Amino acid sequence: MLRERLQAALKSATERTDEQAAATLRLVLAAVRERDHCARAAGASQGVSDAEIEELLREMVAQRTEQISRCESQARLDEAEQESAEIRLLQSFLPPKLGESETRAAVEEAIRAVGAVKLKDTGKVIAWLKQRHNGRMDFALARRLLCERLH
Repeated sequence: MLRERLQAALKSATERTDEQAAATLRLVLAAVRERDHCARAAGASQGVSDAEIEELLREMVAQRTEQISRCESQARLDEAEQESAEIRLLQSFLPPKLGESETRAAVEEAIRAVGAVKLKDTGKVIAWLKQRHNGRMDFALARRLLCERLH
């Protein structure tokens, strides 16, 4: 379970006295606890799922990516490097992204599964892909491959 992996990583970072990693992991776990609290208040007895934690991690990566752009535009390169290190740490808990060949195979599978034959079927194919590969696929690449295939 992702929550336990995060807690184990925090313990390890604390033992190594890696303050930056420990601070980042504490922030993640605090956000998970907050979402757990909100989920329980809404009636979910289990709290948030691993999929929801993965989505939280993706949001945190996106925030840091934006922050890197701001830091670089203001010549605060040390802060940009810190944000980059946090992104690497957060991404280590996310499933790896699909490469181009894997994306191409998934697009072909989706085309067969949906029965797509024309470009107007693009929405159905992308919806099928998002259902199965959300967070792991570059959908801009998938759409480009799909358009090449169906033209």
